[in-house]
Amino acid sequence: MSSAAKSIPATTSAETRVHAEIPWLSVLWFLALLVLCYAPVLNRLVMVWNSDEDMGHGFFVPPLAAYIAWQSRHELFAEPFRTNWWGLALVVYAALQLGIATLGAEVFLARTAFVLSIAGCILFAGGTRALRILAFPIVLLFFMVPIPSIIYNRITLPLQFFASSVAETILNLLGTPVLRQGNVLELPSQTLSVVEACSGIRSLLSLSFLSLVYGWFFERRTWVRWALFLATVPIAIIANSGRVTITGVMSEINPELAQGFFHTASGWVIFMIALVILVVFHQVLHLMIRIGGHRHAG
Repeated sequence: MSSAAKSIPATTSAETRVHAEIPWLSVLWFLALLVLCYAPVLNRLVMVWNSDEDMGHGFFVPPLAAYIAWQSRHELFAEPFRTNWWGLALVVYAALQLGIATLGAEVFLARTAFVLSIAGCILFAGGTRALRILAFPIVLLFFMVPIPSIIYNRITLPLQFFASSVAETILNLLGTPVLRQGNVLELPSQTLSVVEACSGIRSLLSLSFLSLVYGWFFERRTWVRWALFLATVPIAIIANSGRVTITGVMSEINPELAQGFFHTASGWVIFMIALVILVVFHQVLHLMIRIGGHRHAG
């Protein structure tokens, strides 16, 4: 009986021990303070997610980042925390950035200050080791913040021109006469304008975020994760150029297919195709690694 009683602590799972060591009170206290201090910023950020189709993925960023951080809990609590006062300095800096951004109506700096505050709290409470372990979910949080307008405009305009240029070339090869003026395509039946929403930036932002999450869950090699992330740029641009081309072809069949529900649905279909291409690219990399490994072994 006594031996059985003594064996109970020994059979306690690692997960139970980790849960017992988590300072929930401190975590909830810091979280409540952050939400309270940044409530107006977070409220407007959620409104942007709901109204801007480019940022629809923003709703998925915090829960996925939290889940990835939770997966790292065993490594995080494997050693005692060491307070690092530079974390407090980072929190103070983020507060100053928020104040300056609020006075200057600079929403990007105000929103990124929230992410910096989270990083500062982690550094202060857990030290550099904790910050290193949670670095990836913290980086993911930046994807919930829209790109500054000045950068957004510089990116979208070249993408619009590129998509319309590719569409012009393919439509001419298919026998559909088209005249391009900048980002405007003059077709026999109507005029198509490749606007910002059709530039590819929407699928690029969402696809980049998904590539990081996909690489985290399904790939352990760091260089392959980087390859997947960088591959999203050409995949998103080419896929969106294909969308513009298909829209031009369908509009010649029926002009209604180039607008409304059909136009929106085509965007989702093209995005799913781009996601499939990313997965296929990953499998091709795996195949090349296997072939290279067999040759090296031989």
